[in-house]
Amino acid sequence: MDLLEHQGKQLFGRHGLAVSDGKAVTTVEDAVAAANEIGYPVVVKAQVLIGGRGKAGGVKLAADEAEAREHATNILGLDIKGHIVRTVWIEAASDIATEYYAAVLLDRGAKKPLVMFSSEGGIEIETVAEETPEKLVRDNVDPLEGLTREHALDIAKRGGADEDVIEGVADALLALYEVWIEEDCSLAEINPLIVTPDRQVKALDAKVTLDDNAMFRHKENAELGDSANADPIELKAHEQDVIYVKLDGDIGIMGNGAGLVMSTLDVVAQYDGKPANFLDAGGGSDAAKVTQAIELILSNPAVKAVLLNIFGGITRCDEVAKGLVEAFAQLKPTVPFVVRLDGTNDVEGRKILEDAALPNVHAAKTMDGAAELVVKLAKENA
Repeated sequence: MDLLEHQGKQLFGRHGLAVSDGKAVTTVEDAVAAANEIGYPVVVKAQVLIGGRGKAGGVKLAADEAEAREHATNILGLDIKGHIVRTVWIEAASDIATEYYAAVLLDRGAKKPLVMFSSEGGIEIETVAEETPEKLVRDNVDPLEGLTREHALDIAKRGGADEDVIEGVADALLALYEVWIEEDCSLAEINPLIVTPDRQVKALDAKVTLDDNAMFRHKENAELGDSANADPIELKAHEQDVIYVKLDGDIGIMGNGAGLVMSTLDVVAQYDGKPANFLDAGGGSDAAKVTQAIELILSNPAVKAVLLNIFGGITRCDEVAKGLVEAFAQLKPTVPFVVRLDGTNDVEGRKILEDAALPNVHAAKTMDGAAELVVKLAKENA
């Protein structure tokens, strides 16, 4: 789950990171009231889960009430790369002497937390890594020991922090690491981490991604995120405990297991097809769950054909076949389906489909054959 800036800052503040005073509002009048309460100058910031807000006109400085009203009016409802601004964050403006970058994330290659710090804040970290890699410190942390103060101080020094704020930067890194650990984040990033003229170190922005699989430990975070801009199919999938990600193609994809689904997407792409979604129905999917999954896929009007690629283990192929029969009875789909069943009870599953004689359902023996056929059918149905 990706958090909006102000939500990430709430988590930061909970763990001792310094952030500016602010208030999230959804109307122009509330924005003006918040600005008057905080005191001018303030910054009016669009709250959307996309970069480039400033360039799109979503971040504005207001020196007085008239400017606060003008900026809130212009930003609320603004479309930033397909994300409609429904909330703005009114924040006390900060004087900035220096901008740094800090982040904690999972290094999957090393299987350890990774702490990153650079004196080149305020720009994309990819640019820093490419153009001035010597200014980016990347240190793995022993997960059993955690980030020590000595290690944090060393990272701050090697990353080029000004000598008089090395202690403050180390404090910020320790707090950011605590956020990452205690809130079960996959990413906790600050860009920029600023130093004010009075040498205070604080987070001017927040980019936080929470691990959905750990949400049962964090009931207080369950309502965070940007549900107002979330895809309605993805929201429904989340409610049904189905892993679904909408893509921009026209071939619906369903599999059991993330690895199998990823492989299916790749093979479809190899045959010049464009997947419309990633859908992992998970292990042990019964007929009811298969029906739900197919309904989700067909909710996307862009879908021209559907591929079910099932390798039966815990999931039984006969249950998948029953689910497909039920789905056809309930939903009466008009797009072609390609079904590949292999593994547990695959013979029984194929027999169920053969006996049902579902219209426009095609059996395939291999993943390559299924992918090639579904791409062909999608193009014919375009």
